Amino acid sequence: MRALFFRDLALALRAGGGFGLGLAFFLIVVVLVPFSVGPQSALLTQIAPGVLWLGALLACLLSLDRLLAVDWEDGALDLLATSPLPLEGIVAVKAAAHWVTTGLPLVLAAPVLGVLLNLAPSGYGVLVVSLALGTPALSMIGAFGAALTVGIKRGGLLLSLLVLPLYVPTLIFGAEAARRAAQGLDSATPLLLLAGITLAVLAAMPFAAGAVLRVNLR
Repeated sequence: MRALFFRDLALALRAGGGFGLGLAFFLIVVVLVPFSVGPQSALLTQIAPGVLWLGALLACLLSLDRLLAVDWEDGALDLLATSPLPLEGIVAVKAAAHWVTTGLPLVLAAPVLGVLLNLAPSGYGVLVVSLALGTPALSMIGAFGAALTVGIKRGGLLLSLLVLPLYVPTLIFGAEAARRAAQGLDSATPLLLLAGITLAVLAAMPFAAGAVLRVNLR
């Protein structure tokens, strides 16, 4: 599992589809928002938590179509399926590698990009915590979607349509926690709900994705 994890990290960094693409998209979204809503500091402060969370969510979505497609195309997925590793473990490792190359850079970049949106000082800490809690769920749900669409030509659009509705609870509670903190309110409740969603996803989705992969590989 460790060898598979480092292999996926190397492939993601070499292909340039994880780390660089997600960060670039996140930056573009944050930079374009002030141009679209105008240079009103009060308005930017109000919408900053939601914009940052939405940008991070869409950035995570960009590289999901290659999560399993590369291994499917070169036959590596069939070899992995016959290895001693269970399919559930393979999916979990690939989701972890996706989070390290995509989700973690977004978490680290969010406070810097929050300055561009005039995020309230009280919201920075909770924004980082909410993204750190929520982005693993995004990667794991994305791995489930990738397992559903593996082997389908042009499955990227179908993957987005399948995954985006499942992202909604994470987006709601993550953005709400950051918004409450930015307004000086207590954000413990949405953070706990967000953590509960992530734990449930990490516990259930590997088994669901493994079952789907078994069907698709037959």
